[in-house]
Amino acid sequence: MGRFASALSVSAIAIAAFGSAVSAETIRWARVGDALTMDPHSQNEGPTLTVLHHIYETLVRRDIDGSLQPRLATEWYIHPDDPTVWVFKLREGVTFHNGNEFNAEDVVFSFERVRAESSGFRALHTAVTGATAVDDHTVHVQMEGPSPLYVQNLTNFFIIDSDWSRENDVVNPQDFAAGEESYAVRNTNGTGHYQLVSRDPEVQTVMTYYDGHWDEAPQVTDIVYTPIAEAATRVAALLSGEVDMVQDVPVQDIARLEQTDGITIATGPENRNIFFSYDMTSPQLISANVDDNPFSHPEVREAMALALDRDAIRQVVMRGQSQPSAAPLPPFVNGWTEAMHSYDAPDYERASELVRSVYPDGFSVDMHCPNDRYLNDEAICQATVAMLGRAGIDINLVSQTRSLHFPLIENWETDFYLLGWGVPTFDSAYVFNFLVHSRGDGFGAYNGAHYANDDVDAMIESLSTMTDLEARNQVVADIWEQVMEDRVFLNVHNQLLAYAVRDGISVQVHPENQPHMASITIDN
Repeated sequence: MGRFASALSVSAIAIAAFGSAVSAETIRWARVGDALTMDPHSQNEGPTLTVLHHIYETLVRRDIDGSLQPRLATEWYIHPDDPTVWVFKLREGVTFHNGNEFNAEDVVFSFERVRAESSGFRALHTAVTGATAVDDHTVHVQMEGPSPLYVQNLTNFFIIDSDWSRENDVVNPQDFAAGEESYAVRNTNGTGHYQLVSRDPEVQTVMTYYDGHWDEAPQVTDIVYTPIAEAATRVAALLSGEVDMVQDVPVQDIARLEQTDGITIATGPENRNIFFSYDMTSPQLISANVDDNPFSHPEVREAMALALDRDAIRQVVMRGQSQPSAAPLPPFVNGWTEAMHSYDAPDYERASELVRSVYPDGFSVDMHCPNDRYLNDEAICQATVAMLGRAGIDINLVSQTRSLHFPLIENWETDFYLLGWGVPTFDSAYVFNFLVHSRGDGFGAYNGAHYANDDVDAMIESLSTMTDLEARNQVVADIWEQVMEDRVFLNVHNQLLAYAVRDGISVQVHPENQPHMASITIDN
């Protein structure tokens, strides 16, 4: 029996527990990938965050329109007597799923936990020096200097129960890249709308409404979440009625589904760019057939930019469902410019000349690509392999599941790879902190390019405490000028999203690709 057949068997059992027919309160939700972990501070990764937002809650949340909305914090402001302190007033009457009362101690504990070395979110909190519980429902967060934009960093900062964490020996986040296991990897205790019923990684996760939740009860009371990596199987499950919602609709099926009775398609741009990165600074690559590092040569990086045909990828691979761009951030993020967005038409003759000016016979190297994370990720890589081949770069494509792909980047075990990156803060500093700053002290967790520039690092570190926003924007522009000049990224496009649901289900496309089942309405 195949993996999906097994998943459907489990799904059928779970659904039967809710009733012989799927009621208006149950959503059977499928997407391409599963959450990597249930630990709320381990992995800063899209599908993981989307699932965890149902179980855990944040102090503030990003709404569909991009605005910040209160969740566990009802108010937040800079202290009137000290511009280096953020004040958070906490919601009263909130309990964790095990019945423990939520209070300021949990928030202080979560601030400590999220800044631990094994946290995937450290770079968002490098300006924090500590947090203090003033009373049960007030927290002061001490910054190393004035940080007027810091609250934007908190939309994926989950609050965890301090007592539960200590009782179960999960004071520190799981070290995912090292393959660590812990109680928090498969067990949860949040304050969210839903609590975990069962979890079979890569097969199924079942959640049910927590009737002690502080907010209004949602219409969806039960969730059966099934990862289905195969595009055709995912669509077949929707058409057959096995699932009610497909989050990652294959681009090749959008037009057909739009014409299918009983199916509704919702579309919108995602806050996510898809790009290639490469080790620019190591003396020698792991997989190349030459004695030095081809990516350290500006000529090679320029050749790759000239060989990448973004418009062909949009037309052939993405069926029009992408926004080609040379800028490694979406247009609505602070720091984006039209100049960064523009790109040259492919010039394979010039690209080949540039490569052969350094390597007369060309060179070969491995490219690592996920096959179950982004829309048509493997197909994007396959197309790029052919394009780079015309420039004299022979690529050996290594395509694998994202649970294997991401640790390669974190552990610096890949020379050349595809990655997607969203910007939940809507500010360029998020990109700089994770992808551009040299690795160390919480920065550069996904800087697989090994890029290191002391001047750029200093500028990046200055951003978190700049109060003159005009001056800050100039520093952002200066950083981007250097990063684009050095060709740190080979950007492909901004991803567009499509959700498919059965008729009667109303869902909006979230810019962070984080649909929340508590906001769905069903009209049967």
